Amino acid sequence: MSSTGTIGQVGRRHYLTSIARSVISFLFSLIITFIGLTAVTFLISKMTNIDPVLALVGDKATKEVYDLAYKALGLDQPIWVQYGIYLKRLLSADFGVSVLTGQPVLTDLIRVFPATFELATIATVIGVLLGVPAGVIAGACKGRWPDHVIRVVGLFGYSVPVFWLGLVGLFFFYGKLGWVSGTGRLDVFYNGVVTTRTGIILIDSALEGNWEIFANAFGHLILPASILAYYSLAYIARMTRSFMIDQLSQEYIIAARIKGNSYWGAVWRHAFPNIMVPLITVIGLSYASLLEGSVLAETVFAWPGLGLYITRAMFNSDMNAVLGGTIVVGTVFIGVNLISDLLYRVFDPRLRTS
Repeated sequence: MSSTGTIGQVGRRHYLTSIARSVISFLFSLIITFIGLTAVTFLISKMTNIDPVLALVGDKATKEVYDLAYKALGLDQPIWVQYGIYLKRLLSADFGVSVLTGQPVLTDLIRVFPATFELATIATVIGVLLGVPAGVIAGACKGRWPDHVIRVVGLFGYSVPVFWLGLVGLFFFYGKLGWVSGTGRLDVFYNGVVTTRTGIILIDSALEGNWEIFANAFGHLILPASILAYYSLAYIARMTRSFMIDQLSQEYIIAARIKGNSYWGAVWRHAFPNIMVPLITVIGLSYASLLEGSVLAETVFAWPGLGLYITRAMFNSDMNAVLGGTIVVGTVFIGVNLISDLLYRVFDPRLRTS
């Protein structure tokens, strides 16, 4: 066998070993993160003053019924045994029954999560489409008027509370100007008209060809999505500006200019591709934060998503629903980290062979 073939085999073995180590490391991190997440939610449930037995049987139950439920829930067991029972239930997708709705929490989460997913996804798309170019321009024009304008706009988006922007937006764009629809996902008389397939009204109405409901859903979606997109835009633009300023100070930009590239050509063709990897993290974290942090926006706009569901559950001491929603939020963050790691390898070839 030639030395070239031997070297090739060694390289392939090294590459496969590297991939195997990466997969094992990721799975280990995934397991540890999940255990930490479930441990925190379990401790939260124990630190509250809410009696899960009363929430299950009601405050008019007899002592015998209370004691039976107490043992059935495993509350007479040591704390580590209770955590094992809790973890086993979660692994079998058993989040308990919601006191508020009387349905399994998993059923409720499947029903409400598509609304939050739809809202956060549209908001993130708008935030990326506007925030990334704004950040690039601000970084490329550091210290000049475009930079100052973009920074002021971003600072306003960071500083002003989401609920205040939502109320002001409803007052002007819905109440005064009538440019958008009001609260909720649809006008009341449209509820239940479209068959639920994905839970995302824009997709479900488009699949049925019902463009009247599509337009109505879009009218309800555009204002809350724009409010959340403004927050996402501010964060993405700020981070993009920082990444761009760092790249534009590198020597390869000077070399590109010497080779005849225009300034903006060097910005977009050379500097911008080099900020894609850190931008993936920024966009992923922004998306995850919108999925779990849209509580105020959903409350203001009566948007029937995960945030409003958790809020109502907290006000009604429905801990099964609160903890189930918390697990979903944590799982979203884990999933976003996984997708980000995969995208790293797409945008940065160096990571494919590391």
